[in-house]
Amino acid sequence: MSTTEPNALLGAADIRELAAALGVRPTKQRGQNFVIDANTVRRIVRTAQVGPQDVVVEVGPGLGSLTLALLETADHVTAVEIDDVLAGALPATIEARLPARTGSFDLVHSDAMLVRELPGPAPTALVANLPYNVAVPVLLHMLDTFPTIERTLVMVQAEVADRLAAAPGSKVYGVPSVKANWYADVKRAGSIGRNVFWPAPNVDSGLVALVRRAEPVKTTASKREVFAVVDAAFAQRRKTLRAALAGWAGSAAAAEAALVAAGVSPQARGEALTVEEFARIAENKGAGA
Repeated sequence: MSTTEPNALLGAADIRELAAALGVRPTKQRGQNFVIDANTVRRIVRTAQVGPQDVVVEVGPGLGSLTLALLETADHVTAVEIDDVLAGALPATIEARLPARTGSFDLVHSDAMLVRELPGPAPTALVANLPYNVAVPVLLHMLDTFPTIERTLVMVQAEVADRLAAAPGSKVYGVPSVKANWYADVKRAGSIGRNVFWPAPNVDSGLVALVRRAEPVKTTASKREVFAVVDAAFAQRRKTLRAALAGWAGSAAAAEAALVAAGVSPQARGEALTVEEFARIAENKGAGA
């Protein structure tokens, strides 16, 4: 479906011109930093391995930098935008720059956290420059709501990228790492400098690639039950699991019984456990009662 038009992508001057025409000033409240470099958005599309068979959902398209690059390659792109002005302007930007692709584009004007269905074909990929302040909840919501998403590539704050891709035992391994791993194999997929954004953020950015697990985590516990254990374990991450899970289990003794039944040391800490071990603990709540 590749349809490339010369100069279809937005450069720095285009972005500023568009923003001025719309009266848009990027807001910190919504974590808006617009990508102004065409090479960067093409690199994101390449790294995401988007092909002509893909139906891509993009969250937070902003002025359309990444949207245009995705439309050059993917079969279909659905963009989810919360901002009234940006949502109103995006279809005209697509029409002006990639007129042959307007039929392959849908816009959903909504908060991504409230989206439960999308128009058009089911998405196969999620590619997004996620606002830093909502990156993790939006990512987890989209993976949970749209099980057809096989591959994801998100650009997030470097520190968040490190957390998402962290392995057990790492200092930055925590709730985002475990919950992302419930859905997918997660890895760092590159770094992005500050100068490709307007305004330039005061932090570096990172790319995170997620490939949905071929087989879900094998457990009789529900996702909600497993995530409750994860949240409890990391709410007091310096404590042993026996102590940290006391509230979740009903008492420290009940927590110890669940841990022993799950084959996990009561003296271990949450940062040492895999998502499978958290699932086993959830399965054994009430053991020894």
